[in-house]
Amino acid sequence: MEKTDEDRHDAFPALVLAAGASRRMGRSKALLPVHSGTLLDHAIGQAKLLGAPVTVVAGGWYPLVRYRCRVQPSAWVFNRDWHEGMSASLKAGVGSLGAHAKGVFVVLLDQPLIESGALTALAQAARNNPSQPVAADLHGKPGAPAYIPRRLWPQVMMLEGDRGAAAILASNGAIRIAMAGAGSDVDTPADWCRVSRQLPEQP
Repeated sequence: MEKTDEDRHDAFPALVLAAGASRRMGRSKALLPVHSGTLLDHAIGQAKLLGAPVTVVAGGWYPLVRYRCRVQPSAWVFNRDWHEGMSASLKAGVGSLGAHAKGVFVVLLDQPLIESGALTALAQAARNNPSQPVAADLHGKPGAPAYIPRRLWPQVMMLEGDRGAAAILASNGAIRIAMAGAGSDVDTPADWCRVSRQLPEQP
């Protein structure tokens, strides 16, 4: 029996954006220790709760982050234009996806405090209505993690500079989901000191 688009394992892929240089951190954010792995390992685990296959978009600190990664994704994409900012990484990731994808989940490297239940809610909302964008609610505005339906990908491919798809999500009426921890990203050593103290114990 032939699979429908809904049944395909690659209908709802996920991207982990991990191409930044981590200049404000002074070291690779991807390699910060989380339990027995790294921050990137944790982000890949988050992405696997959302969809498959999982692709990591890398740039700065590559290939070191790949060699140190314990939780391997389905694929790696090296973004040669990573220095141009998040839009270049998002476009490189979206451009690598297959023809059967109905949309894509986007996960950032540095939001380790988001609980699995919130990610499950995001995944379910996207599958219930694959043409509708869904995103974390960041003070009344859509942000990451997010689901971007395929119909919005042409707009994503027109992005420029160091910005993501927040404006696209907002202008297209993205459903917003409350996610504790989504606003606690990691950019500086002080951020990491604060966030790492709040990480739950490893089960």
